[in-house]
Amino acid sequence: MTGSYGRGLLHLAAAVDQVGVFDAERYVELVRLAESGGLDFVTLDGRFGWAEGDPVTVLSRVAPATRRIGLVPLVNAPPGAAADLDRVSGGRAGWWSEQPEPGPAGAFPVRVADATEEAARRPAARYADVALVRAASSAQAALVRDELRSRAQEFGRDPEALRVLVSLMVDLGDGERAAEPGHGGGGPRQTVQGPLYRGGPVDLAELIASWHGEDATDGFHLVPAEPRRDLERLVNGTVALLQHRGLFRTFYPGSTLREHLGLARSMADEVKGLFL
Repeated sequence: MTGSYGRGLLHLAAAVDQVGVFDAERYVELVRLAESGGLDFVTLDGRFGWAEGDPVTVLSRVAPATRRIGLVPLVNAPPGAAADLDRVSGGRAGWWSEQPEPGPAGAFPVRVADATEEAARRPAARYADVALVRAASSAQAALVRDELRSRAQEFGRDPEALRVLVSLMVDLGDGERAAEPGHGGGGPRQTVQGPLYRGGPVDLAELIASWHGEDATDGFHLVPAEPRRDLERLVNGTVALLQHRGLFRTFYPGSTLREHLGLARSMADEVKGLFL
C-alpha cells in the first residue's frame, strides 16, 4: 500500500520536555522557538510527576504567549479535560493519552496516540487523529503506517484522516559534523529508549526528506536529547533546510491544530458554524 495515499508537505512536531523544570516561562521560550519554525505542534509529557502543575496547566499558561502552534499534553485523563486548553488556545489543543478514549474520530481536541506496540495499533487506527510510531528504519515505519491506515479503513474511516508520524530522539550535539556510523544517512540506532539519531542538523534534514520521499511517514515527532540546544539547531538548521527544499511550510496557513495537520474540522467547529 505504500505510496497509494500520495505525499503532501511534511508534518513536524517536537517534544519540549525539560527534566526538573516546572516554570512555565521556561516552556514559553521553547514553544515560541518551535513556533518560529512553523512546527505543527509541541508535546509535553506528564508521566514523570510534576511539582508545580500538570502539563495541561503549564500549556494553558503557554497558550496566551503563542499564536499558532499546537499544544499537546501527555496525560492519562479523559480528552474532555483538554476543553479548557482548546478554548484558551483558540482550537490549538491536542490530547495525547496512553489509552485512547472511545468516541468518534474528528471530535475535539486532536487525539494523539503512540501506536508503536502492536496492541496499541487497533485503538489508534479507530480513534486517533495522529499516531506516533518509534521506528529505526523507513521500511519499518512504512509497514506500520500501512497497517494503521488499512485498519482505519476497516473501521470505516478515511485513511487520509490519520496522520502517522515517526517519533525519533535526536541528539544534535555534533553540530554540522557528519553523522556517526549507524546514524544520519545510515538511519537511527536502536537504543533502550527507542531509535536515536545523533549527528548534525544537515544530515537530519536529509534523513527526514529521504523517509518522507519514500512515503514511509507523514512526518516526524522529534524528541531533543538536550531541549534548548537541540531545538534551536532543529529549527534554525534542519527545518530551514526542509523549507528551502519546499518540503515544509514557511508560514501557518490556518490558526488551529486541525488546520496545521490538514484534518477535517472538529465537531465543535461544525456546531459553531451553524451560528455564524
